Amino acid sequence: MSKEIAAALLAADAAVASAAVAAEDRPSRGEISRVMGELRAALFPRELGLAARGEAAVASHLQEALNGLNEQIRRCAVIFAAERPGRGAALPADTAGIVGELARGLPEIRRKVEGDISAAFDGDPAAQSRSEILHGYPGVRAITDHRIAHVLYQLGVPLLPRIAAESAHSATGIDIHPGATIGERFFIDHGTGVVIGETAIIGSDVRLYQGVTLGSKSFPHAEDGTLAKGRPRHPIIEDRVVIYSGATVLGRITVGHNSTIGGNVWLTRSVPPNSNISQARTRADDLVGEGLGI
Repeated sequence: MSKEIAAALLAADAAVASAAVAAEDRPSRGEISRVMGELRAALFPRELGLAARGEAAVASHLQEALNGLNEQIRRCAVIFAAERPGRGAALPADTAGIVGELARGLPEIRRKVEGDISAAFDGDPAAQSRSEILHGYPGVRAITDHRIAHVLYQLGVPLLPRIAAESAHSATGIDIHPGATIGERFFIDHGTGVVIGETAIIGSDVRLYQGVTLGSKSFPHAEDGTLAKGRPRHPIIEDRVVIYSGATVLGRITVGHNSTIGGNVWLTRSVPPNSNISQARTRADDLVGEGLGI
């Protein structure tokens, strides 16, 4: 019986487009996770890196990460080409150039993550130290990995940014698509269950709590009836917005700057700057026929 089942499973596996890709040309989620760990260690060598300090220690983490990244980008390109024939023009032609571009951007990523850490310290009365935040806050781990994955996404790397994002999701419970654009000093408090979609745009000094969804309200279709890919469909969150736990914000709407969205609010219409939206406000507006939009 087991042989018959194995044969059926192999037959099903052989039917997929990437079946012909050799094992040595397939990306490894475990290796990509390791590479992301090495990059975090290079970004924060004293806290997350080797016990030894100095330029040599940072260079060691960085070289390990970049070598592994170069190989995994190559593998992701191979399997993407096998699964999406005719899309060769979209594949990265120069993996070494992409890796170099990311490497040159690491000091800027470090600067942004330091701002995220400061936002966490300023926004959470329970935070006692910078090190506590760096080591113990899932939101900081999630945004650190996102800032790396987002650069690779912008550089046109297929598959790998999404695998890196899913590795962070598994570790933190926070699901940020690598395509999402996130500004400075971003803070996710607690974090479990937060979902941020591919085309979301988030300004600076934004704070989200656990269970917040920045999602799509509908899925546009192309002329041939298939789902249209990459079209703007997630919210724009302007600067200095706070969204409390369990809130769901859907569609290509705008939440104006300095607004507060209360817990468990379901929002599908734009709100102007300086708004304060609560469940009671939403119910009252619906009852009297008033809109929240601008």
